[in-house]
This record gives sequence, structure tokens and C-alpha cells, in this order.
Amino acid sequence: MPPVAYLLVGRSAATFGQRGQEVSHVASRLRLTLLGVGAMNSPRYAPAGLLLRHGRRSVAFDAGPGADPPPRLDGWLVTDERAELRSALRRTAADRDVPLRMGDLDLGDVRIRACPVVHTSHPACGYRIELDGMVAVWAPEFWTFPAWAAGADLMFAEAAGWDRRIRFRGGVGGHAHVQEIGPEAVRHRVRRLVYAHIGRPCLRAMDAGRRPEWGEWGREGRTYTLPSAGAGVPEQTAGRPTPADSPSDTGGESAGDKAGPAAEEEVVHIHAEDDADAPPPGE
Repeated sequence: MPPVAYLLVGRSAATFGQRGQEVSHVASRLRLTLLGVGAMNSPRYAPAGLLLRHGRRSVAFDAGPGADPPPRLDGWLVTDERAELRSALRRTAADRDVPLRMGDLDLGDVRIRACPVVHTSHPACGYRIELDGMVAVWAPEFWTFPAWAAGADLMFAEAAGWDRRIRFRGGVGGHAHVQEIGPEAVRHRVRRLVYAHIGRPCLRAMDAGRRPEWGEWGREGRTYTLPSAGAGVPEQTAGRPTPADSPSDTGGESAGDKAGPAAEEEVVHIHAEDDADAPPPGE
């Protein structure tokens, strides 16, 4: 078993405390929903994108046609201002009257920092998202594993390649592959790794029944929750390491399936839940 530990906690937030305490806890959590998990021109998934929600504030990251965020946003951040989808993204952002940009953003207690990645010949980045000691990382494209992701509680990562790197023409960067990203995540003490930019080589691996040795496939519509410190979450206790895309996590669905009706909420330090249990985006 790879040396990745998922820390189990008690029941989900909605199962303890009075109603007022539940509402306070929900408001203090950072909710991260995958809008899409596909690499460019994926035949199966919408473009990789993330929606961050904290209380009544929300921010989108990347995304594209078929992975549109809700109408009301407090910001829309991209990892590559020259990406192929930039024109479509700009039109959608203009319709929402929100600027599309690459850079830092402070959203109340949530601190979002653009951090450089090695990917192509022009500047590109990923994002380190911090709330009260908890850290999430959005880094859907890179050639070299970003050292600034070290110690993240949750990382959404590149998965364009399965077991071979994809090098851009002219040797100006490209995409790392899943078989190298997993061990690097372990080495950098990433607590949970989710592949969120799934390319055709990984689709072929999925269809052949193969799974990453480290980490899990992202699922469109799945929400991951980071509780902030002091939010009423029970004391953490060590649990048996379990791949988060095992039947106990997905209700028995295959790794490539869409999120179906919500089963009992996964109970982990960074716990995933089907979006059917989440409040409507932008609420």
C-alpha cells in the first residue's frame, strides 16, 4: 500500500450540533466543486474547471464550454492567459460581468495565490488556496511537479498523460504523467491527490480498468470540503489508508462514471460528497 494516509473523522457536519451550529459550520467550510475534469478536446469530459465557495462568496478557476460556473461570481481565475479556450472563457466571463484574469485574490478569510508552474514557453500558474491553516491546490497543467504544493491537504492535479510525458513541439514544456505525479505528491506530503485534467491516454487506461497507484480520478460535479479550524469538526483520528475511488467512496461506480445519487457522505479529513448534497452554486 502506498504511504498515503486519509484521516478519518466522525460523521459529516450535518450530523452533530444544533441547527444553528450546523449552519455556522457549513458557512465556515471551503467547498471545492469540480466543474469539469477533461484535458483539451476531451471526448468524454468538459474542460477542467473548479468552483470555490465559502459562505456566500464564490470563485471559478479555468473551466470552459460545458463546465460553466454559476452566474454570480466574485472572481474568475485562469492558469494560462493564452490557453486555447481563452476566447470562449472571455465571452462567458463578460456575460457574468466578472473579469477573467491570472493573479492573486483575497476572498474574506480565503487567501488565493497564483504560483508559477513550468508548463509552456509563456507564463502559466497554479493556485494555492488557504483558509485558516487548510490548504488546497489547483494545478491542472504542469511539466514539473510544483514544489509550492508541498503540504497541501488537497491537490487537484495534471493528468494529461498516463505513463509517458507529453512534450510540446519545440521542447518548450508539456504535461507530466500520472505515474510520476503520484510519487511526487507523496514526496511533497500532499494528503489527498485528485487528477482533474484527464487526457486521452488516461481515458484509455480507465477503459482498460487501470487505476492510479497514488491518488484518484476526479469526477465532474463532485464537491470536496475543507473545514476551517474551530468549525466544530471532531478531533482527527488516523484511519486505514483507503483509495478514495474505491467502491466505499463512489458507491461502486467505475472511476469514469458521473457522480450519481449521493450515498452516505464520505467521512475523511478532506471529505468528498456528491454535489446533490451541496447548496446550489452561488448561494
